[in-house]
Amino acid sequence: MACDKEEALLTAPVPEIGGPTEGEDVVQTPDITNTYTYADLPVPDYIIRENEEESYVTDAGATLGRVLFYDRQLSVNRTLSCASCHQQQLAFGDNAKASAGVGGRTRRHAMRLVNTRFNGGPGFFWDGRATALTAVALQPIQDHLEMGFSGINGKPSLADLLERLRGLTYYEALFVAAYGDAAITEERLADALAQFVRSLQSFDAKYDAGRELVENDGQQFPNFTEQENRGRALFGSRPQFGTQGGRIGGGFGCGACHQAPEFGIDPLSGNNGVTASIAGGLPDESVRRSPTLRDVFKPDGSENGPFMHNGAFPNLIAVMEHYNNIPADNPGLDARLRPATVPQNMNMTVAERDAVIAFLKTLTGTSIYTDPRWSDPFTN
Repeated sequence: MACDKEEALLTAPVPEIGGPTEGEDVVQTPDITNTYTYADLPVPDYIIRENEEESYVTDAGATLGRVLFYDRQLSVNRTLSCASCHQQQLAFGDNAKASAGVGGRTRRHAMRLVNTRFNGGPGFFWDGRATALTAVALQPIQDHLEMGFSGINGKPSLADLLERLRGLTYYEALFVAAYGDAAITEERLADALAQFVRSLQSFDAKYDAGRELVENDGQQFPNFTEQENRGRALFGSRPQFGTQGGRIGGGFGCGACHQAPEFGIDPLSGNNGVTASIAGGLPDESVRRSPTLRDVFKPDGSENGPFMHNGAFPNLIAVMEHYNNIPADNPGLDARLRPATVPQNMNMTVAERDAVIAFLKTLTGTSIYTDPRWSDPFTN
């Protein structure tokens, strides 16, 4: 029954509200004269969690992936690229609740892709249905709402996209560099995109500067303010609950699901109590994944929202209020949010809430937003 509900949710149409119009058949030319290093980008020693058995990145593979990621030729009407919904200035996310696809709006909010490689165990998309980034790369391309190469009801298929790419002269040299010959295949398309996404990393935050100065995350960070260190402690320490599910002491236990120092999501998590689907109708109870909590803020202090799979919360205050008092139970609710068999009430004070938000701001880097290796290579 659960599988039937999920299939119905994924295939149900959503309102077509302002999707892109047919693009002109104009071929943009990527600037690939500047080459960048992607392989072996420095990763701090304390970062230990990766979510794929094969997490390799090569310079040539990621360079090809970058061009594919930004190429509007990958949408059936040439109006959208992967970067349309995953924008560098937003830590490779979107600030719309639902992104515009070629056939309407997406069924779920676009996840930020920053640090996807380090996001805690196998499972991608909000429901964890893909076990590798190579599978993630192709699903939006083949979705009839998103990029349109679905092959459904006479629509072009992935084979049609591959044939289109073979007709674009700039790909020959890129595929030769990455794979040794010019053959453009489904497997290579997925692999190159996955390599580029794996390269998207952010480890230059205030948190990282402080983590280098201590032995573990339990210690006071000498570069933090008193409020930031208090928020770090509240985030990481376990709460103490009374018999009715109300918090009577301790921290908030956020780190039980969003484990430092990667701040990804525990792969064994249930849902977090946000179960409304983005377009109404069937509840969306299968959501159990999330993007990393790194870069939930931009460097200027504004938020990379909205948040949750349905974009329900416009800011972190609303997110914290949700966890302060989980509104309703459901069979898939994570057990850590159901102390004493009832949804938690954290009895959070404003000062505590603000301290945790101050701590979350320390997880924001800078290079992910500006580094040219992750920027748009197309000149027009």
